[in-house]
Amino acid sequence: MLNTETDEEGAAIIRHGNQKVLVARFKDARFFWDVDQKTPLTARVESLKSVTFQKELGSYHWKTEQNLRVAHSLAAAIKNAGAYFNEAALLKAVELAKTDLTAELVKEFTELQGIIGGLYARAQGLGEHVALAIYEQYTPASTDDNIPVSVEGQLLGLADRIQTITAMFGIGNAPTGSKDPFALRRAANAIVKILAESEFLLTLSEVLAASGAEGANKEQVAAFLRERLHFYLKDVRGFAYDVVNAVLATGADDVRDAIARAQALTAARESADFAAISAAFKRIKNILRQAEEKTYTIGSPTSAKLAPEAQQLAEAAAALTPKVTALRDKRAYGEALALIATLRPTVDTFFDKVMVLDPDEAVRGAHLGLIDGVLRGFSGIADFSEIVTG
Repeated sequence: MLNTETDEEGAAIIRHGNQKVLVARFKDARFFWDVDQKTPLTARVESLKSVTFQKELGSYHWKTEQNLRVAHSLAAAIKNAGAYFNEAALLKAVELAKTDLTAELVKEFTELQGIIGGLYARAQGLGEHVALAIYEQYTPASTDDNIPVSVEGQLLGLADRIQTITAMFGIGNAPTGSKDPFALRRAANAIVKILAESEFLLTLSEVLAASGAEGANKEQVAAFLRERLHFYLKDVRGFAYDVVNAVLATGADDVRDAIARAQALTAARESADFAAISAAFKRIKNILRQAEEKTYTIGSPTSAKLAPEAQQLAEAAAALTPKVTALRDKRAYGEALALIATLRPTVDTFFDKVMVLDPDEAVRGAHLGLIDGVLRGFSGIADFSEIVTG
């Protein structure tokens, strides 16, 4: 596209010049393709020992061996979950994924890394599962991209990225502020997106476990992945910040489940009853925090005779808890939240009529035990106290 005006003759000259350049580049590509076919991908694995992945970590041959280890673990995890895929094709794709780095065509057209490997795998008869996984290994390159269409490609992408992240964190190369020279945030964003949009049910914790990370390294990477999940839910999926905080406060690391909780919570917050319950849960957390600061003992709701309004809350909560738990286990989050919202009148009456921090130690302990049980019993889907109301 030109940023200056030109007449028809000038446009024809420019068009002719572009055609000459493109024809020359296509001829180069054809030449390099023919040269590369003399050494198939399977014969290039050893050559990766001379291609540096990262100077402190090793070569792309080392990287390939590490990716294979991670891929084996991921394959075992999704096999246990009953997912179908071609494991032999996955492992062959992982073994050959980086070999096109030694190809002349990739040296000439570096932006085609992976794509060329996939095309060569297909041309060399390695099978469509292998070829497609290699071809798609770098997708998604951004949050706007599609994830790989094949399970083998998805697993290859997960293995490659989580291995890179844990290895880089292990040598102190974690992103800092706006600096991310190794594009680790982009790699983690891709992991989250693949888990969100794929069919297999892997959690962030399971992906991290497959990497073999341990100790402080594992904790740092886990926090980094949670941060990226927060980014995905808020900035990519568009959920409100307080909804995201409420969902992630429960320790959720199942990406698809976190999305389902956020969707249900977004819908539920429009209800006046649910907004009131959220405010009540915030009040409960504040009271329990005050009690902890004053070293008050949290007792059992049965340790003292309760006022009628407190007893009514205890009975209502006891009746609802198993129903909410059953709905939560079925991931029927919308129904579970609607059921929790029915507690509103009982909770309102309790706070209107009952002095929670009663001067009597036994009564106070029973009240604290009651509201602590309510908070824990109904916060499994999200921490409702994070929801901004009013």
